[in-house]
Amino acid sequence: MALPVTAPSSLPALPLSDHAEAVLWLGRDPALAELVARVGPLPVLPPTSDPFGTLVRSVAGQQLSVRAAASIYARLVDRLGEVAPGPLLTAAPDDLRALGLSWAKVRTVRSLAEAAQGGRVDFAHLEALPDEAVIERLTPLPGIGRWTVEMFLMFGLARPDVFSFGDLVLRQELERLHPGATSREAQNEVVRAWSPHRTLAARYLWAEKARRKLAAQAGTVNGDLSLQGPL
Repeated sequence: MALPVTAPSSLPALPLSDHAEAVLWLGRDPALAELVARVGPLPVLPPTSDPFGTLVRSVAGQQLSVRAAASIYARLVDRLGEVAPGPLLTAAPDDLRALGLSWAKVRTVRSLAEAAQGGRVDFAHLEALPDEAVIERLTPLPGIGRWTVEMFLMFGLARPDVFSFGDLVLRQELERLHPGATSREAQNEVVRAWSPHRTLAARYLWAEKARRKLAAQAGTVNGDLSLQGPL
């Protein structure tokens, strides 16, 4: 089982306004510095203005291509008018299933809606909670695991210091970057040294994976590899 690597805190870490300081910090790791130079600049992630809708969208798109996920979410918006607790609970489960959600995802998004409507999770104020508190609020809900919440922290709340050992690509890229760190303890040491900028480090690992994939397909890499989310 992966050890938690999100540092506990009584206050949430604020989203970054730029990457200058973070890139300098991550550059203390020579291997990561080389990777950052190969990939180039990544865009700053802004926090979402709709935490509930963002998490629903994340759940709806899990294990799907970007195109398929966008299509399903567009159908949800078209059918419901807005992706909010009330419309989700008013819609029949069969209707949600017909829009492309699996039955497991129908259960999950309805559980999110019930938690929001019943006050068990105050989505409007999640931004005021530290990372581990957000994880504690959301993971008891059906279908919401730690990985899902870590992705939400990164790409929904724009938290700057999250790394997910539950993500296969991140584990693989970490092993590729530091092949000498063979144990989980050694890997945790590497990742801890990237704190308080582990989110950007993770995004660079995903971006490097994308860069190599494009290189394998085309023989060269051109253009901007700005990565908004995990591949």
